[in-house]
Amino acid sequence: MASILGIGNALTDILAVLPDDKFLKEFHLPKGSMQHVDMETGDKIWQTLRPMGVQLVAGGSAANTVTGTSIFGMESGFIGKVGDDDLGHLFKSDQAQYGIRSVLLKGKHSSGRSMVFITAPNAERTFAVYLGAALELVPEDLKPEYFEGYDFFHIEGYLVQNQSLMRRAVELAKAAGCKISIDMASYNVVESNFAFLHDIVENYVDIVFANETEARAFTGKEPREALDEIASKCEIAIVKVGKDGSMVKSGDEYHFIEAWPAQPVDATGAGDTYAAGFIYAYSLGMPLKVCGEVGSIIAAKVVEVIGTKIDIPRWKAAKKEIRELISANTIHI
Repeated sequence: MASILGIGNALTDILAVLPDDKFLKEFHLPKGSMQHVDMETGDKIWQTLRPMGVQLVAGGSAANTVTGTSIFGMESGFIGKVGDDDLGHLFKSDQAQYGIRSVLLKGKHSSGRSMVFITAPNAERTFAVYLGAALELVPEDLKPEYFEGYDFFHIEGYLVQNQSLMRRAVELAKAAGCKISIDMASYNVVESNFAFLHDIVENYVDIVFANETEARAFTGKEPREALDEIASKCEIAIVKVGKDGSMVKSGDEYHFIEAWPAQPVDATGAGDTYAAGFIYAYSLGMPLKVCGEVGSIIAAKVVEVIGTKIDIPRWKAAKKEIRELISANTIHI
């Protein structure tokens, strides 16, 4: 089976369900927002949350994707940087649990974390993100041997916070013969790094994953036309439109994929797991429409749970549906 290496911010998701907005107001976090916080604030929030019975889940966009590919059976690796602390040890043990071959370098700061506050009455999510040690990953950390032997290389758009790091990563991946995929991350990241991302996509990237707001930021166009433009710059373009499904295009080949039925409670990680399913199916030589359908199946499972980790019953159900789909599209000799 094919192999995949991911690179990104090594973050631990700290999920806290709050009865009201009191905690958010204490730390000046607007409800429903995503705020980057400094080390002092990040550590203070974490120390306040620790006694509250929060849920800790190793995350980060690319890490979520390679966790999914590893569960599917692909040999999966990850490059990131963590602190020498409890959250760093948790991240490392989580990756080991899923059989991920990690290159987790040690940073000077405390480990990065994404603190997710889910507040009553409508389960609205508010984020406070402290990148910490994850931000310390630099081009000089990357060695050619980290990339050798992998078929795919997956990079999260959030890494564009360090453009020289992203460029070094795709250069090494290309030199190693990897097929390169990128998940655009978020529309504001695309807007603030517009020219650089266009250069990276046009010169290095084979597969682009974007949601509708990211696609609009990248092209200035609505989803269908944005798909056409992105596909003109790479081998395969995927634009996800939430509950309305996704679209895939390669050359003149176009497919619309309906969203798989789900009872959504939390959309965190849906795009990351979609990418895992798509790349897994693509590595098996499946038609593009099937790749999109596999991505849709697994994304439908993650939105039914709080956080980014799918439980065992849902994984079993997803694998059964995916096996049937792949079997129906495999030529048996």
